[in-house]
Amino acid sequence: MIQRPLGNSGLTVSALGFGAGPVGSEALGDSDAEALLHGVLDAGITLIDTAPSYGVSEERIGRFLGARRREFVLSTKCGYGVPGVEDWTPECITRGVDLALQRLRTDVIDVLHFHSCPPDVLHRPGLVEALTRAVQAGKVRAAAYSGDNAGLDAALETGAFAVVQTSVNLFDQRSLDHGVAKARERGVGVIAKRPLANAPWRFPGRPYAHDVGEYWERMQRMALQTDGLDWPELALRFTAFAPGVATCIVGTTRLDNLRANARTLEQGPLPEATFQAIRDAFRRHDTGWDGVI
Repeated sequence: MIQRPLGNSGLTVSALGFGAGPVGSEALGDSDAEALLHGVLDAGITLIDTAPSYGVSEERIGRFLGARRREFVLSTKCGYGVPGVEDWTPECITRGVDLALQRLRTDVIDVLHFHSCPPDVLHRPGLVEALTRAVQAGKVRAAAYSGDNAGLDAALETGAFAVVQTSVNLFDQRSLDHGVAKARERGVGVIAKRPLANAPWRFPGRPYAHDVGEYWERMQRMALQTDGLDWPELALRFTAFAPGVATCIVGTTRLDNLRANARTLEQGPLPEATFQAIRDAFRRHDTGWDGVI
């Protein structure tokens, strides 16, 4: 597995990361969750990304991977969900860090994101400073922001975040010319989420769900040529090797899917002509797409 620096954060991550949302589902039994998490590390994946809103994901990571904690970069999120405390307040950040450390059974969180807060929330007095204090106290290694569009731009302008997480995929490329480009210039590490674009190619007609439906409509308009590749391979190689992207995170409950994704990235970047054709198709049709999925 390719390993890359996560910007100037001092952390190194695999080009393919694991989105641990599915691990939080109680429909997935403990034994299967444990096998999946160990399979992630055995596949050479060194970034695991979770959040307190992902069910029991944090707790399971802490319980099942405690003995292997030094083998991976641990990324989670904050800003909400602290009992008895108002969301998006300095106290919520400070207490949320301590609760996350307990759930994850670790003494330090490698990457801690503000989870998709808009600019007006981001600029609340003392909020960023609360996260900075957690870094200074050694509880967090890298302050981070997860979000898109105006929120991402505002986060980058603060200069407070060493890492950002944002959507980058075949049908959501705007950040490559804006947020990701800014992050690259400033040495901020980029984690790309939704690299498979919620797999809209699965559906013969527009699906009901807004996010998948929006990507499905963009797919129809862009009419991409896959050049003989299957859609998942085209999508993963596009995102993982896009300029400025350090790693892309994919969630799954199946080890065979996980291993297939890892093998895909062994193929390296797309041919330059294919990559540029995809970029050109998005730019031609990026009219009236608000970028909010």
